Amino acid sequence: MNLADIILLAAALGVDCMIVSFSQGLIFHCNRLKISLMLAGVMGLFQGLMPCLGYLGAGYIDAWVKPFSKLIVFSIFLILGLKFIIEAFRKDKDVLNCITLKCLIWLGLATSIDAFAAGVTLKFTGSMLLLPAFIIGLVSFWMSVKGFWFGIFFKKLPSFYLEIAGGFVLIFLALKSLGMPFITESGNISELFTFLNIA
Repeated sequence: MNLADIILLAAALGVDCMIVSFSQGLIFHCNRLKISLMLAGVMGLFQGLMPCLGYLGAGYIDAWVKPFSKLIVFSIFLILGLKFIIEAFRKDKDVLNCITLKCLIWLGLATSIDAFAAGVTLKFTGSMLLLPAFIIGLVSFWMSVKGFWFGIFFKKLPSFYLEIAGGFVLIFLALKSLGMPFITESGNISELFTFLNIA
């Protein structure tokens, strides 16, 4: 994965952090700066650590799954992308008022499960670990802060569209992982038909 792919991945993973922080920004009316930094710090920390765990864990099964690595990367990104889109249409989302350390940790875990799966894909695409993990954590921190303050100043921010966008970004990365020429290179529509064996 190149730098642009990593940034896109980080932005997609950061959507959950932004949505959760947005919901908290709607709730709190005091100590906002402190709370926003605490929340963002936990989000960024977990989002940065979980890819490392996924990456290292994937190393133990590398010999068995390496022949299928492209398919695994495609499947993970596709499933995550569809998950984002499906959840955007859910009407029964819970809003949790959470500021205790225990609650923050649970929020951090809940929003970083997808980042664990992303760490597996980093391993199978032969990407380095530390820079992507740092970027994912940093972007999640930034998006969490932004989400919290959007919740304060823009009470009607359409989180629905953020989740949809995050889902399509992950699906794009899924298609790119297969080496589709119409995504990985500058080409034209004929290359798409050639790839699909229908030209």
